[in-house]
Amino acid sequence: MGAPGDATRTVLVCGEVRTGLLPTFEPLDVRAAEQLLRLRADELVVVSKRPNLYVLSPETLTGVDCLLPTSNGAKVRAVGTVTARAALTEGRLLQANAYFRAPASGPDERRPWGHYLVHPGVVEPLGKLPQEAVARGALAGSGRGDLDLGLIAEGLLAKLLRHRLLNQRTPMKSQRTRLRWVALPAADGEGASIDRFTLAEDELRTVRLRVPESVEPAAVAGLCEDLALHDWLLTTVVRLLDGGRLGSSDETGTALVLRPAVDHLLHLWMPGARVDRALGLLWEVLEQEPGFSRQWQTLAQRIRDQLALQAAIPLLRKAWAAR
Repeated sequence: MGAPGDATRTVLVCGEVRTGLLPTFEPLDVRAAEQLLRLRADELVVVSKRPNLYVLSPETLTGVDCLLPTSNGAKVRAVGTVTARAALTEGRLLQANAYFRAPASGPDERRPWGHYLVHPGVVEPLGKLPQEAVARGALAGSGRGDLDLGLIAEGLLAKLLRHRLLNQRTPMKSQRTRLRWVALPAADGEGASIDRFTLAEDELRTVRLRVPESVEPAAVAGLCEDLALHDWLLTTVVRLLDGGRLGSSDETGTALVLRPAVDHLLHLWMPGARVDRALGLLWEVLEQEPGFSRQWQTLAQRIRDQLALQAAIPLLRKAWAAR
């Protein structure tokens, strides 16, 4: 990371995560998941089977030479490489994450590409980095000609979704979500914190973090992937319940809408299971405000209650008719 006062130390990490349901009717087993995420022949796919099946691809690099998004219209040219990776949870939920880290300042002129290739995932500004303006610009979204991390993440996602392993059938309707994130250094002696988490649009979320300089960007990316995954679960289940005609007498229709949530989603709720210890306390903040798990447990109970009620309706009708 570099010592305090060092112009090469990381002062900003920016990223964007895309999360969605894998287009296959049955979840992929571990071998198929490894095959799907084998993005590079020279690096292995990481597999974890506890507490659930999780597969992480090798990192890929995209060279960039463009302007960084800024909130004040400043023209900040930057050169380097963006890291992208994909993750698959329980053979069902696919995520693509593109991110970079930036130092406080860079050279006045562009260096040879060899320099940037030996510093993977680093995007250097030409001159001084307006840290706050770039952080706000990254969360607001890229303008024309700016570095677009969402486009890189979407490109990786599109490549994976064309894989021959996928039959392009899903067990339920859902929409993808996007999480834009930035992380700035925490004050000396302070731990990680969340400055702001925002539901910007139906499918867009933003989060601004403060993290100790000792925390690696990959760990921050992992936290944001975990946050994006659980936000997607909440968003999808809320939409299912909104469209499930709850309280109607159509037990078949209600079951068809809600049953996939039980079969494919409810068991995926494990916030913080793979988050770096230095960042684990951030989930405690999210559990207090806005209360992720509290909302999830309420939704899950509503689904189970509705399915139990709909299953009981035929028996009640039969008992009433026999009177």
